[in-house]
Amino acid sequence: MRALLWVVGVVAGVLILLGLLLEAVRWLVIIGVIALVIVIVWGVVKGRQAVQHQSRRR
Repeated sequence: MRALLWVVGVVAGVLILLGLLLEAVRWLVIIGVIALVIVIVWGVVKGRQAVQHQSRRR
């Protein structure tokens, strides 16, 4: 009976940790996607500024 309680406790702990880990991974993916979008937008804006700056020189 005691061993069964240990097994159930360990399995429950592993499931809780796995759930927290998956939740953290999901948030990291969301943060990564947001950062990627920001970098792409920033690159496009800087690229347009560089092109406009070049055309003004001519």
